[in-house]
Amino acid sequence: MYFKILLTSLIALTFAGCDHNHENENQSEAEEAKFQYTAYSEHFELFAEADPFVIGQMSNILSHFSNLPEFTAVTKGAITLRIIVNSTVSEQTLESPARKGIYSFDIMPEVSGDGTMEYLIKTDTGDYKVIVPEVTVYSGIQEATEAAGKNTISRTNATVFTKEQSWKIDFSTGYPVRKPFGQVIKTTAQVQSAQDDEVFVTAKASGVISFSGNNILEGKSVSAGQTLITISGSGLAENNSAVRYAGAQNNFEKARADYERAKILAEDKIVSEKQLLEAKTIYENSRSVYENLSQNFSASGQTVISPATGFIKELYVKNGLYVEAGQPLIMITQNRSLILRAEVQQKYAQHLMSIANANIRTIEDNRTYTLEELNGKVLSVGKTTTSDNFLIPVILQINNATGFVPGSFVELYLKTISSSQALTIPISAVLEEQGNFFVFVQLTPELFEKREIKTGVSDGINVEVMSGLADDERIVTKGGVLIKLAQATGTLDAHSGHVH
Repeated sequence: MYFKILLTSLIALTFAGCDHNHENENQSEAEEAKFQYTAYSEHFELFAEADPFVIGQMSNILSHFSNLPEFTAVTKGAITLRIIVNSTVSEQTLESPARKGIYSFDIMPEVSGDGTMEYLIKTDTGDYKVIVPEVTVYSGIQEATEAAGKNTISRTNATVFTKEQSWKIDFSTGYPVRKPFGQVIKTTAQVQSAQDDEVFVTAKASGVISFSGNNILEGKSVSAGQTLITISGSGLAENNSAVRYAGAQNNFEKARADYERAKILAEDKIVSEKQLLEAKTIYENSRSVYENLSQNFSASGQTVISPATGFIKELYVKNGLYVEAGQPLIMITQNRSLILRAEVQQKYAQHLMSIANANIRTIEDNRTYTLEELNGKVLSVGKTTTSDNFLIPVILQINNATGFVPGSFVELYLKTISSSQALTIPISAVLEEQGNFFVFVQLTPELFEKREIKTGVSDGINVEVMSGLADDERIVTKGGVLIKLAQATGTLDAHSGHVH
């Protein structure tokens, strides 16, 4: 099954002059001329440098293949090149690349005229097709040379960066995207644990704290039902939990025995129904008290267990301290959901109700996430300010799937709904020099023009382009810094690493 998605096709010519003798002038010019072809499919980028196609003469087509969207070199797979002119097909199949990412074809066209060039690619994942829609096979060398002179690309303000170079770095290209781009409010937000993700563990009796082990520490993972602390009151003169537990146990056992005896005597009418009911009531009450204490106490004191799986966020007590009933002991957090609390200036008040999305950038690793990536949502927007704080609070909730640390800060880009369209490019495509902003526009996959642009607002991932770039101009979205370095050195050979 073939995929024929063709995004663009660029045909260019590089013409290199040299000293010629008059006898072989035309032949030398044809040998030096190289046509360049660029085409894209859903899965591959093609950049080919070819000798002019002349009927009856062998032409070399040096074809560079990159995997998309990674822009890495194709390292295996059979590729068939077909040149089709007036239904006549000239083709060659290569089972593997001559070098990493490079297939070198040699084909002799049989018919002159306009046609197409097709690459049939067979890989482990399927069969694909890349099409160059416009190629010409010339009837003679003179005609090919004249055509070459009309298609020369100017290299003024352009930098050569070969495919071999781009395959070694994190590199990609792409088109600007025109999409709705409204008001963006940049601020900072503090990361907090969600309220339903935190559980306080409190003392249910007064006594002395005794940790269950040496691993009751902040940051330590705990599981539901795990014993954390024992609160012992056995050494206390008053409010002794051990005495209370023993008394409740004795009362329960005595009440149970009295009730069992009363049931037997009631059968023989020795005790009345009223006496039996009184014995049952005393038994039920004493059982409730004893069972309630048994769930949390033993003879040694209260056993404090973890109510949820998570980790210890805060520890409020130390081993051996005395605590009162109801005093908080530990805060356990599951750290599944997080709250981002931001505060924005009052001048944005009219935009706050139209906030529909947000981008979050972590300060530690400088990564940017969309609200959708974190399965987040806007929880609330403040309606008033206070005398202590004139900023307006905005609260968002996200899933903690990426290692956000509660208590830390992140950069927040609040995005409002808008119907206006803007031309946008990734922030990674923009280079800054002394306050001016530039991008590299692709002329061919190995030739790039440095272009100044005027930028607008940014949402942390994309930036608005006000001027300097058209919708159909392909730009470098990753790796532009290294092209800039190549431009600064000015030493990179236009055909460095190429074998013709």
